[in-house]
Amino acid sequence: MAGKSNKGRNRKGSHTAAAAPSGGTEAAIQPDVPANDHVEAVQESVNTDAVEVSAVGEATSVSSEVKENETANEGNQQPNQGDLQLYPVSVKTQTGDKLELQLNPGDSVMDIRQFLLDAPETCFITCYDLQLLTKDGSAHHMEDYNEISEVADITTGGCSLEMVPAFYDDRSIRAHVHRTRELLSLSNLHASLSTSLALQNEITQNKAANSGDTVKPEVPELDGLGYMEDISGSLGNLLSSPLKDVKCVESIVFSSFNPPPSYRRLVGDLIYLDVITLEGNKYSITGSTKMFYVNSSSANTLDPRPSKATSEATTLVALLQKISPRFKKAFREILEGRASAHPFENVQSLLPPNSWLGLHPIPDHKRDAARAENSLTLLYGSEPIGMQRDWNEELQSCREFSHTTPQERILRDRALYKVTSDFVDAAINGAVGVISGCIPPINPTDPECFHMYVHNNIFFSFAIDADLEKLSKKHGDGNSKTCCTGTLQSSSDKASYVRPHGDSLVPNGGKTDGSSLEDVNSTETTQDVSPEAQLAENEQATYASANNDLKGTKAYQEADVPGLYNLAMAIIDYRGHRVVAQSVLPGILQGDKSDSLLYGSVDNGKKISWNEDFHAKVSEAAKRLHLKEHSVLDGSGNVFKLAAPVECKGIVGGDDRHYLLDLLRVTPRDANYSGPGSRFCILRPELINAFVQVQATEASKPKEIISQGAENLSTDSQNVTDADKPDLAKEEKIEDVKELASAANEATGSKDDIVFNPNVFTEFKLAGSPEDIAADEDNVRKVSQYLTDVVLPKFVQDLCTLEVSPMDGQTLTEALHAHGINVRYIGKVAGGTKHLPHLWDLCNNEIVVRSAKHVIKDLLRDTEDHDLAAAISHFLNCLFGSCQAFGGKLITNLTQSKTHKKEHAGHRSPGKNSKGHVRWNGRASLRKTQPSYMNMSSDTLWSEIQEFATVKYEFELPEDARSRIKKISVLRNLCLKVGITLAARKYDLSSSTPFQTSDVFDLRPVVKHSVPSCSEAKELVETGKLQLAEGMLSEAYALFSEAFSILQQVTGPMHREVANCSRYLAMVLYHAGDMAGAIMQQHKELIINERCLGLDHPDTAHSYGNMALFYHGLNQTELALRHMSRALLLLSLSSGPDHPDVAATYINVAMMYQDIGKMNTALRYLQEALKKNERLLGEEHIQTAVCYHALAIAFNCMGAYKLSHQHEKKTYDILVKQLGEDDSRTRDSQNWMNTFKMRELQMNAQKQKGQTLNAASAQKAIDILKANPDLIHAFQAAAVAGGSGSSGAAANKSLNAAMMGEAALPRGRGIDERAARAAAEARKKAAARGLLMLQTMGMQMEQRRMKVYRRSK
Repeated sequence: MAGKSNKGRNRKGSHTAAAAPSGGTEAAIQPDVPANDHVEAVQESVNTDAVEVSAVGEATSVSSEVKENETANEGNQQPNQGDLQLYPVSVKTQTGDKLELQLNPGDSVMDIRQFLLDAPETCFITCYDLQLLTKDGSAHHMEDYNEISEVADITTGGCSLEMVPAFYDDRSIRAHVHRTRELLSLSNLHASLSTSLALQNEITQNKAANSGDTVKPEVPELDGLGYMEDISGSLGNLLSSPLKDVKCVESIVFSSFNPPPSYRRLVGDLIYLDVITLEGNKYSITGSTKMFYVNSSSANTLDPRPSKATSEATTLVALLQKISPRFKKAFREILEGRASAHPFENVQSLLPPNSWLGLHPIPDHKRDAARAENSLTLLYGSEPIGMQRDWNEELQSCREFSHTTPQERILRDRALYKVTSDFVDAAINGAVGVISGCIPPINPTDPECFHMYVHNNIFFSFAIDADLEKLSKKHGDGNSKTCCTGTLQSSSDKASYVRPHGDSLVPNGGKTDGSSLEDVNSTETTQDVSPEAQLAENEQATYASANNDLKGTKAYQEADVPGLYNLAMAIIDYRGHRVVAQSVLPGILQGDKSDSLLYGSVDNGKKISWNEDFHAKVSEAAKRLHLKEHSVLDGSGNVFKLAAPVECKGIVGGDDRHYLLDLLRVTPRDANYSGPGSRFCILRPELINAFVQVQATEASKPKEIISQGAENLSTDSQNVTDADKPDLAKEEKIEDVKELASAANEATGSKDDIVFNPNVFTEFKLAGSPEDIAADEDNVRKVSQYLTDVVLPKFVQDLCTLEVSPMDGQTLTEALHAHGINVRYIGKVAGGTKHLPHLWDLCNNEIVVRSAKHVIKDLLRDTEDHDLAAAISHFLNCLFGSCQAFGGKLITNLTQSKTHKKEHAGHRSPGKNSKGHVRWNGRASLRKTQPSYMNMSSDTLWSEIQEFATVKYEFELPEDARSRIKKISVLRNLCLKVGITLAARKYDLSSSTPFQTSDVFDLRPVVKHSVPSCSEAKELVETGKLQLAEGMLSEAYALFSEAFSILQQVTGPMHREVANCSRYLAMVLYHAGDMAGAIMQQHKELIINERCLGLDHPDTAHSYGNMALFYHGLNQTELALRHMSRALLLLSLSSGPDHPDVAATYINVAMMYQDIGKMNTALRYLQEALKKNERLLGEEHIQTAVCYHALAIAFNCMGAYKLSHQHEKKTYDILVKQLGEDDSRTRDSQNWMNTFKMRELQMNAQKQKGQTLNAASAQKAIDILKANPDLIHAFQAAAVAGGSGSSGAAANKSLNAAMMGEAALPRGRGIDERAARAAAEARKKAAARGLLMLQTMGMQMEQRRMKVYRRSK
């Protein structure tokens, strides 16, 4: 949607920039000059770096360069692919008003309708046709899917649109009523706290300006440290109270006169509504094909005659405005409230994240007939009226769109994104219906564990977590692995293509992918199969296979080979079950499609199908996925050439398209894991890409350079800083060896030669010479060894040096995946980070959460509906408290030892039901005397967790794990993984039972999906990062702006990639000195992160931190501190108090207080930061040096130059030890020492001359130290101690850069280490050195550099 309305849209823009002065670009960096000794000097920012005078001109030129670029973009003479030409087109509304839209010829009528739906003047009009009037007077009727360019040429000017009322029908009139109800409430307006803070600040400033008060208001001291001391108590502060709703009408409900009698249908009546206005009047309203009007009905009798001729209108809102003055006034307030919000706050997120906290106390649940009706008519994602959507046809048709030009690619990506997002949304609703038993199976005569479901044209099947299945015995019922084997023989005859995807019936009720056929066949030949092989076969329907299938589907979608298709797919976890949802393969439900298998095998390789045309398409995809064309043998010894896993299935659908299914192994098996329990341990595609990159580079580089590059992988922190870095964003793919990237571009030819055979180390028989097979196996061993010998050590080193600084389990998982590391290696990561407490705790907590998740989902599967809240609260009490089993008999250990599992794996009774479906077996009876969760105690639960961690992650949890875990962080992580919502209240986690049944508010589905991303925008962002790294700000700005424009058109604003673009744009604008523009972009990122990632996601915390630093740059310190307070709250929930980023944030808060003269508070925060850095990272870490430098600057502001010199000396000693004397940062620290020493000598000289000395500052420092003995102790210890540590991430590093004039950006996530790393290399090359550390939490230090100390002579 390229167009936009000039009226009603973006009316307020971003309130964050409201108070920004027009001269906000005053960011010229000036050289360090002597500072004023007086206390007033504190009011000016501290210049923390000695920057060359030349940087001033450079900063100015960069700023003007970006502005010139913006002007050029506005001119739009040669628009880029994302910068579309816009033309003004006026629109005449049904009421006769006129508004103007800015449209592009490529906009569709649906886009125009969306613009009009957002405009206040037309937001309540839903049923109309559009006519395009050209300047020659001709009128053109526009169909919904027309593009403007197909109807007329608006580029010549003189065109206008007219909204012509259209006739309502049953569907459109109900949609109109639904839209009206939406508009009459502000509850769906997602107001960000940042917007509220900015509005409050603006109101306060306006009041002060109107009163003529020139005295600057006192900045309140915010209790940021309190959040870390009482994290549980701060839970209630996360959720803001809902907006006060404006009441427009008492009620609008569908009348009990519905449906209209037949004689009234014949004259146009469609619905009847009962309305009670705020005045207390009751009206019966008729909705007809032409209009809405008030009829003359009494309480019990329908009288369809209009009551008054004036009481009629084409829209419901217009009618209510006529009959109720109070409605008219209130509706105006609602429109004003929506207009005053940020435009992004009015946009709905397609797939919003689950919240793990709910408002407490619970808001009153009031009667709402509209809500009740919607819950019934919009059941499980079905369309209320009309045909169901054919998801598969929509998806494949979108893939067939032409995509040769940039605009065609944008249109194709937009269509794919919308269809896939709608599919996922419908799949979530359908899966909930399936698990709740509300949707009947399509094969009701089969055993329940085989049931399949088709609802809303989506196929649903179950996947059972085999991890616990293999490791445990079913407590209570004695159920074992296989399900209803007695029925397998009869079922297997029809198993091949009963499923829509050529899938089979799964013996354990598991995921219905075609690989499960192997289970069916294996049961027929059990006498020939060893117990270990049986165990491997039984793994087909695990959670792992579903995950791998989804990853394989994504990989082939991204390969995008013409003529090769995949099904839409989503995985939904809910109430302990995993449901796999897929679009229905055309024709599969209409008859026997057994002859349509053209490629692959449905029987574990006994019979393999092959087709030349299909093979050509699969081979093309294989080239892009680094898969090797290889030969395999079927059961009869026939040789086939495949370019995919044997168990994949190539099928021709009823639409004659070629579909490739069951893509469980599109990457090779992990050679580091062998044995029957590791069949689905495959390598990640990020690792394959990185390995191919390295191998191609090595093939094209001289050996001496390669060896030098290898040294750079494992040397000291300086090498890590300047050498290979993982990619900026954790969600993006990495480049493990960044210093070799330039050579890799020359090696594209050799990259194609590095391919992998996906069928090595499997049970399938490979053809070809033994040498070829050995070479294929060696190839896979090499990449597996590369993972353990290079990638894992490098990742651990990056963690230790804060190159990568995850905050919680989610960001740790993203970081692992971005580096190509599977989560099963987390135990090895933990082992490498034992010496750093925050990393050791983070890995331990994640292992505990993942192990507990497997236990609780098994518990939930075995729990009836009415016991869910009690079961969840009891489980949490066992996990965090000290809870005994309700029944005297304790539950048996679910997780047996690994050896015991292997010994008995092949000897399980085949005649029992799957434990995953025990809940079904007991569903209709009440024979159970007590629920199974009541047998769980804290001891047994922790025993299961420890056993599972040993088996799954090969990690021994420490003995004190139960008491050592960060309880709030673990609680948050577990709730997010399972979908639990708890009351946002203070919990006494030290008690034996901290949770009550009433604390469990909800259990929501958790989804994994394959919603496509926009490759065009990704490429632009990557190029923009490179330009930014070279210091080319205007070029980077143009690229990020173009990517932002494309993403807006493809995904809409509510998407994580749009947030990334906004962050980079804010960074560039900050570099250019445009603080107001940076705030506007940063505010967008903050809103998107809150809506798409969650209120307490670490990225949201970083957004608040960035906003705080930007506001501080505009001297709005109170607003900055409120944002920083929110950042600390969010950090306390996600990471807890013991994390380097918390120390980084403390430093930034301290500097803000320092700038407004509150030195007492500033020193308290600096003391806490120093304590954390020394405890977490060691006393000799560079980040600890940053703390000492910050303290030196603080004492310098107070005139205590001796203390300044002492702390800067400590900084210098650490840097000499870590970086050497020749490093620029070390030399800068030495310059600071000399400066402080000189100022101390000057002060002493003034004393000796008898000059008047303002001793207030020095005395103030002494008073503060006397009032805080612990500060004295800390400083004394610091003066004596050495130091070996590494402090908080982004902020500290920023300070490090600031303090030492080093161009490297701060790393870690104190604010945003991703953007920091982006410009790290650039900082060295760019002339404007002072511009280069703006984006992370040290940005505030940059502001200090932008201000000048003046020393009175």
